[in-house]
Amino acid sequence: MKVSVVLNIMNEERNIADLLDSLIVQEQPMELVVVDAASKDRTREIVQEYVDRYDFITMYIKPGTRGESTNFGITKATGDVIAFVGGDCIANPFWIKESRKTIMEGEDIVAGKVINIGLRAWEDLERVELFHKGFDISFASCNIAFRKKVLDEVGNFDPWFITAEDIDLNFRSVDAGYTLKFNPNSIMYHRARGTVYGFFKQAFWNGVGRKQLTLKHGRLWGNYDPMKMFRQKMNAWALLRLVCAMAGYVAFKFFGDKGPYRRG
Repeated sequence: MKVSVVLNIMNEERNIADLLDSLIVQEQPMELVVVDAASKDRTREIVQEYVDRYDFITMYIKPGTRGESTNFGITKATGDVIAFVGGDCIANPFWIKESRKTIMEGEDIVAGKVINIGLRAWEDLERVELFHKGFDISFASCNIAFRKKVLDEVGNFDPWFITAEDIDLNFRSVDAGYTLKFNPNSIMYHRARGTVYGFFKQAFWNGVGRKQLTLKHGRLWGNYDPMKMFRQKMNAWALLRLVCAMAGYVAFKFFGDKGPYRRG
């Protein structure tokens, strides 16, 4: 069962070589489809070095939102399974092997474990889970894989989303009746934001994405597990993240598709 890894990147000069080194040792058969969204640094130059050395790596240039660029990569993929990863990640050597195993056991979608690396206080922060039809759909696209037939039926990423396009795709897939299985042995290491500004900016835009989800799918408050949220470690960083996310949520509620939020 061939796995196509679709990687959408922009300005990842600092991280991209580490990610590619972790992907070229993955279990075959696999291919890597890299889509650069018009990087301004040396990202493409570094990727091209790997394209020249490995025949299972291809690179395309497609500016646009994360959804638009990633969707273009999906159209170039030839595998039975489409896996996604982020440019600031490093894959465990058994990442594809474990993801493939779960799919071959009969699951439609497999989400893996994401281990944050960086500032310890940020490493320990847990994601806010969102459930639909009994499945946790809050798994990020930096470590998730779909049977190609799922994407063929439900469609790819919605390019309208600024963030949370991955949660929207998970929602639509589960809503269509497909299964989503968590495999803790399918591991991806993800670099936490390197600056306080980057941390707050990410939290703000995550809040925007959550509001976009409610605009598309209706009220989702009943899909959260409040008790589990309260049991999470509520340290100062977690509280600040929540405040920034709420700011993004409220901002999009009032401004919608205006200014920096405009569709497209």
